[in-house]
Amino acid sequence: MRALIRRVQVEGASAFVVRSGAEEAGSLILKVAKLDGTVLVLNQVRNAKGELAWSQPLGGWSDEARAAQWCDKQVKFDPDLWIVEIEDRQGRAFVDEPIV
Repeated sequence: MRALIRRVQVEGASAFVVRSGAEEAGSLILKVAKLDGTVLVLNQVRNAKGELAWSQPLGGWSDEARAAQWCDKQVKFDPDLWIVEIEDRQGRAFVDEPIV
């Protein structure tokens, strides 16, 4: 996660940990904000081969309120969850793994 935040900053965007979870057990949600009211939520998952990937639980870009509501629901389900918000007008997620 720290490497992701550094990569975002090097590319001229901003990234913030908006919710800290458990260091050793927490999964990660990324919120990519274009700063125009739209957000892409990415949820860390494993594919059939066990490889890391990112799913789009809201089916792509959505509004901030819908994204916040979904994230709040996930935190209630998994209190160890981490949430990182990336602010990038181009909507880049800065992840190496596939987005499915």
